[in-house]
Amino acid sequence: MKNIFAILFWACCMMCMGCTEGGQETEVVLETTAGEIRVKLYDDTPGHRDNFVKNVKEGMYTGVTFHRVIRSFMVQTGDPKTRPEGYEVKMTPEGDTITERIPAEIVWPKHFNKRGVLAAARDGDEENPERASDKFQFYIVTGKTCSEADMDGFETAREQRDTEVLYRKKQLKHKDKLEALRQARDREGVSNLLEKLLDEAKWEVSENPPITYPHELRRSYGIHGGAPWLDNEYTVFGEVVEGMKVVETIQKIKTNAQDVPLKEVRIVKAYVKE
Repeated sequence: MKNIFAILFWACCMMCMGCTEGGQETEVVLETTAGEIRVKLYDDTPGHRDNFVKNVKEGMYTGVTFHRVIRSFMVQTGDPKTRPEGYEVKMTPEGDTITERIPAEIVWPKHFNKRGVLAAARDGDEENPERASDKFQFYIVTGKTCSEADMDGFETAREQRDTEVLYRKKQLKHKDKLEALRQARDREGVSNLLEKLLDEAKWEVSENPPITYPHELRRSYGIHGGAPWLDNEYTVFGEVVEGMKVVETIQKIKTNAQDVPLKEVRIVKAYVKE
């Protein structure tokens, strides 16, 4: 059964969009070497809003570069290590790097990866299953328009991915039984158990699909574009209100094979707009 809750939640969110408990939303100005970008921060992702404002006020974004740029996708910045003076990486007594993260605040489908949104970068699911956000790095979506077929494909791909992940977990859970069957050279037994575990994974995922795009969200991606393959995976906590032409300019800069711009673009100054 498809997730009806997501559709109902989307409808409620659409009625509330633009409304905030505290009145005026926080705005931050990013003065870059390519031009000025003004963003507003959402009040219903308070942890990310407050963390971003703290970083801005402490000057963490002064001098950082847009270190990752992918055309028709996004521009990424915020890494303090790219500042001219660098950044002292925090280490544990054992010499390991301390991963600086903040808890995820994924408010989907109200906040989705439409063109112009501000979202937190993060490590992958394997090392970061809670999908906690990087404390500093963020990206701005440029994206592309998506057809109904594209949206269907994203749903299918997400379902297949989650099925594979769950299938692997089930294999680990039954590894002793599988090993015993292999030791006994019971190929049929191994095959039957694996088939059973795969069927269980497919059924469990189909009963609670990882993502079902509501009609209005599909329509937005079809008209305005974005990066729907990131939905419900990363915390979206703001959006550009002025300066998307600057973002587009940055997006068009040529990059190397690692998506690093060949022409350096930096944030000269960041401040909270009073």
